[in-house]
Amino acid sequence: MLTGIIIMLVLAAITGLGLLTLSRWLQQSAESPVEIVNAMLPQTQCGQCGYPGCRPYAKAIINDEADINQCAPGGDSLVTALARVLGRSTGSVDPAFGVQTPLSVARINEDACIGCAICIAACPVDAIVGAARYTHTVIRDECTGCDLCVAPCPVDCISIEPLRLAS
Repeated sequence: MLTGIIIMLVLAAITGLGLLTLSRWLQQSAESPVEIVNAMLPQTQCGQCGYPGCRPYAKAIINDEADINQCAPGGDSLVTALARVLGRSTGSVDPAFGVQTPLSVARINEDACIGCAICIAACPVDAIVGAARYTHTVIRDECTGCDLCVAPCPVDCISIEPLRLAS
């Protein structure tokens, strides 16, 4: 009888572990609608849509709290793609949220930079590096050109320039 109880406990433990493994595998393999929409967004984290970043905007779209036409950096092509995936009507980016501009990147005039670090705090993607009282610089590959670092700079040493792609 004791052997039978032990065998049942071992089988229950194995079944439980199997079910736990299966549930975790299924959770990883099935992307949520928010993650699907978030992956389509340009990840500029610029806030032009009225949300603090791309993921909160994606969540608002899925919850029908925001229209699909609020992302100026994504442009009309993003609106069309979102409409197709979500089964909504297509259109253009609402001009109230800005207009699509060419890809751009921030540039810091290092001769004028005073190392105040205000721009580092303003950058939503951590593309500006430097230490207090030392010259800062922009990591071009990380910068989304969102323009959020320009206004807080007390010495106006940050400009947004068109991104020149290597040919």
